[in-house]
Amino acid sequence: MTSFEPGGTERQMIELVRRLDSSRWTVHLACFKASGAWFHRVEEVAASVTEFPVTSFKSPNLVQQIIAFSQWCRRLNIAVVYTAAMPSNIFGLPGAAMARIPVRIGNRREINPDKSGLDIAMQRAAYACAHRVVANSRAAADRLMMERVPARKIVIIPNGLDTGRFKARARRIRPRKVAVVANLRPEKGHDVLIDAAPGVLARFPDAHFEIIGAGPEWSALIERAEARGVLHAFTFFGHCDDVAGRLEEADLFVLPSRSEAFPNAVLEAMASGLAVVASGVGGIRELIDHEQTGLLVASNDSRALAERICQIMGDAPLATRLGAAAKVRAERYSFDRMVGAFEAVYLAELTRRGVLAAPRARLAQTTVS
Repeated sequence: MTSFEPGGTERQMIELVRRLDSSRWTVHLACFKASGAWFHRVEEVAASVTEFPVTSFKSPNLVQQIIAFSQWCRRLNIAVVYTAAMPSNIFGLPGAAMARIPVRIGNRREINPDKSGLDIAMQRAAYACAHRVVANSRAAADRLMMERVPARKIVIIPNGLDTGRFKARARRIRPRKVAVVANLRPEKGHDVLIDAAPGVLARFPDAHFEIIGAGPEWSALIERAEARGVLHAFTFFGHCDDVAGRLEEADLFVLPSRSEAFPNAVLEAMASGLAVVASGVGGIRELIDHEQTGLLVASNDSRALAERICQIMGDAPLATRLGAAAKVRAERYSFDRMVGAFEAVYLAELTRRGVLAAPRARLAQTTVS
């Protein structure tokens, strides 16, 4: 299911819980498993944390746990239920509807590169219980409409960023250090970068690629780099808590994804003042204007990727210009802006559904993770 492990969706939801106006909202957290590297960050601000231990939607106790969640919502007099990802959409939205929660808001933060037809069908059915579904990009909203979620239900709230954490520095005259921040999964396209590396190293033998992130493709990617004869030019860092520090040390950023809704990693690289080369897929196109705030390539095109990387490595003024423009663009995406947008949706839906409250009254909201 899910836990509070480092990841883009988890980070966004944790920051939402931590930054909601505590004079207005009381947050009760419902989760499948109260654990994970980042669990303490929500536990310390939530009014309560309750586990509903479902490990699979084939579990014999699934219906019992949904009923328990529904009863929990009624007992706490929850006003808003917001679900954070596919498993919690499927679990929490029907449970909230059963409890007749006044405002039920689902979430969409991916394009479904690795979801089965059954997963998608179950989530689509769960969305029928939602009053609104928040998409983090136009690409994610378009996917919702392809799945026949009514446009009137969909609201777009892009991801947020703590822009103060990411520092731009004066880059080297000869930009050679490439950073990639992404979980090691097939849709992130690390294999495409490895296939592009021989072409880059032929022109710039001192180029180096830092792969930041962990995941199931770790061994396969190392084997691929060794087979292509480029392993010496790669460092696989695994999970890194100090992504901002690694980006500050880099010269450019690459993300050759096959599918993206709204990649935090690109946003963080832009906030760090890095020139970005990325696949022109999904929400990446909403962040990167080609040749203005970065360079775009077709997905799965290792030759084009190598050419764009070499273009930046061979043109330091271009790298500087793209990085400066990217940083200006990234500053639009603050956590304050994101949280304010969520609060506006919550209040608008509470008003629309006849929940009466004084302007400063405390309202109970639950997040299902």
